[in-house]
Amino acid sequence: MESFFSFILYPVSAILWFWHKVFGTVLGPDNGFAWALSVFFLVFSLRVVLLKPAMSQLRAGRKMAKFAPQIQKLREKYKGDRQRMAQEMQKLQSEHGVNPLGGCLPALLQIPVFLSLFHVLRNFTPTAQSNFVFDRAGVESFVNANIFGAKLSNWITQPADQLALFGTDRTSMMIVGIPLMLIASVATFFTMRLSVKKQTDAAMANPQSAMMAKFMMYIAPVGAIISGWFLPIAVLLYWLANNAWTLGQQHFLTKKIDHEQEREKEKEIEAKKSAPRPKPGQKPVRPEAKAADAESEAEAEPAAATTGGQQATKSSSNGQRLGGRPGGKKSQPKNRPGKQAAASKKGKKRR
Repeated sequence: MESFFSFILYPVSAILWFWHKVFGTVLGPDNGFAWALSVFFLVFSLRVVLLKPAMSQLRAGRKMAKFAPQIQKLREKYKGDRQRMAQEMQKLQSEHGVNPLGGCLPALLQIPVFLSLFHVLRNFTPTAQSNFVFDRAGVESFVNANIFGAKLSNWITQPADQLALFGTDRTSMMIVGIPLMLIASVATFFTMRLSVKKQTDAAMANPQSAMMAKFMMYIAPVGAIISGWFLPIAVLLYWLANNAWTLGQQHFLTKKIDHEQEREKEKEIEAKKSAPRPKPGQKPVRPEAKAADAESEAEAEPAAATTGGQQATKSSSNGQRLGGRPGGKKSQPKNRPGKQAAASKKGKKRR
């Protein structure tokens, strides 16, 4: 465990050490509430770091909701070909700029933190000389700290002789542990309930997704109560602080994303209003038709120029033929005796 999570065990214990120095200076180094607040602010410090990935997760979920109908069509179309369906899903996600792993990142990052904190708390024993960044004085301070007689590094189902070694008993552990379990369970329920309420209609239209969401909404609080009997009090404090932060974070980030979407809708409406409208009685022209007209006009201009040039050339040539000079004046007819005699005969007949 230490070799595998060594890269995160020391940072977690260092954050806990820092906050204990802060609150221990005010309340006393051996005060149980100073250590409880240290655990709370350890959670808050880590969740602040994960705030940006959580925001990305929520935005990715909103983007996924927009093309949920397309995903449903792909599932129906490639129902028998899972490989092709996965390829089309990846293509659709890349087109919309959505990374499915982004939604899992905050939850995945909390797992090693939880395990590291559990390991650090388990190493606070009366015989330990040090615990990562904590020296012997820090270990003794944690071991001596209690909340209403319950030691932070012990759990309810621990053997009685080990509880006595730490200077506590099962009754004191239950008095503090059971309320913490119930509060953590209620916070977990409301967190899951808010998450289910924010699910889109398209996502909840799938019977399997709806059933799984409701199942997790009720099974997660029960899991908090059951596991609370086997977790140290400090871990229960961590769980309570984490669920409380998640509940507030969901409420805050959801409002922020809703405001962003409202602003985007307002911009779209303003863009539509500012777009030019057709006159009364005039048929609206589609953008495709406008583009086609523009192309036809562009093609007609060089053709018209060519035709005009040809006509000008013809007229100039005709002018030269008629007048013998560019002015285009008619030349005097030549004297032709045969034609004059024929014209005079026709005139006599008409008379």
